[in-house]
Amino acid sequence: LFSFKNSIKKIIAITIGTSLTIASFSAAADESFTKRLVGKAMDLVGVKYRFGGTSPETGLDCSGYVQYVFKSAGVNLPRVSPEMGRTGESVNTGSMKPGDLVFFNTRGFANSHVGIYLGNSMFIHSPRTGRTVSVESMDISYWKTRFTGARRIENPNSFTDNAPKGM
Repeated sequence: LFSFKNSIKKIIAITIGTSLTIASFSAAADESFTKRLVGKAMDLVGVKYRFGGTSPETGLDCSGYVQYVFKSAGVNLPRVSPEMGRTGESVNTGSMKPGDLVFFNTRGFANSHVGIYLGNSMFIHSPRTGRTVSVESMDISYWKTRFTGARRIENPNSFTDNAPKGM
């Protein structure tokens, strides 16, 4: 498992590096934020799913996982995925970048499931009871047919985010 996990981390790091290089218009601080965010997300691969879970020690549900990862990067998000789906800015599928939130309808309503986009149609999430935090492709039919949208949460330490307004 350790070797597999390290191999996945290397693949994701290459993917993110490529995505960030292609979209290099963002500031270095934003790249650092995204790498830190995705690194923390990858550190939790293998943590068990637990409905209502908010801690890696006892298990994480999908929104508990996303909230935990973003909080470790200094961003406070709402606790449940439908509320997360109203946070940040909406992103078109073709404009998604690593670190964006991706939402799915898995329980009969939009944004009932959330994960973190990694690039190249891959995302990481805490899927369901009996499973663990894992990386999956958004191109498989199950996820493709349930995808409801993506949101971008800005880096709270970004210069542009903190710049004076109206000057």
